[in-house]
Amino acid sequence: MNNPSLIVRQLGQRPYQQTWDAMRDFTDHRSADSTDEIWLVEHPPVFTQGQAGKAEHLLAPGDIPVIKVDRGGQVTYHGPGQLVAYILLDLRRKKLGVRELVTQIEQAIVNTLKQYDIDAYPKADAPGVYVSGDKIASLGLRIRKGCSFHGLALNVNMDLSPFQRINPCGYAGLLMTQVADLGGTDNIDELQPVLINALADELGLTAEQIEVIDESDKTYE
Repeated sequence: MNNPSLIVRQLGQRPYQQTWDAMRDFTDHRSADSTDEIWLVEHPPVFTQGQAGKAEHLLAPGDIPVIKVDRGGQVTYHGPGQLVAYILLDLRRKKLGVRELVTQIEQAIVNTLKQYDIDAYPKADAPGVYVSGDKIASLGLRIRKGCSFHGLALNVNMDLSPFQRINPCGYAGLLMTQVADLGGTDNIDELQPVLINALADELGLTAEQIEVIDESDKTYE
């Protein structure tokens, strides 16, 4: 039996608010027959603060905007050179629990990094993926109408210094790392299909349709 199909959309670099609005709209209007999707995107510099986020973890945001969002978790940073994958799944259709989804996403990231000889691992008490104690990927999800949105952020080849303006994910002193600094690729375009294949394998989906969306194409909204 073939795995259900998955639409992958490559959005390029998009403002965070625009993409967040589109995710919510997609989730609110999808039907039981809607194909699951993964959106790949980079964002201009922005801090996002999760639902239970505490202001004390915003140390010195300065000129980088802060957006309070509806995902779980505390504060994190997004910027160019970070690969963000928004995971839009019908969990009820897949009979998939949230904890199981988190585990599958984390394992997909671990498997992706293994392709670059990077030994990464999840932590049971702190969602995300780590290398030698430093964090390389963050997770944050929201479930609405039995469907997931938001997703993961994998540091590939970015300016990590803005993370010093916050307590990343609410952990004071947590250091961040990235693929390029660990001997892996510095090219997001090269890493994208590796991550998508790993996610599709873990989620039991087949990435059959890849769409590159430019600024003039708003069909995903």
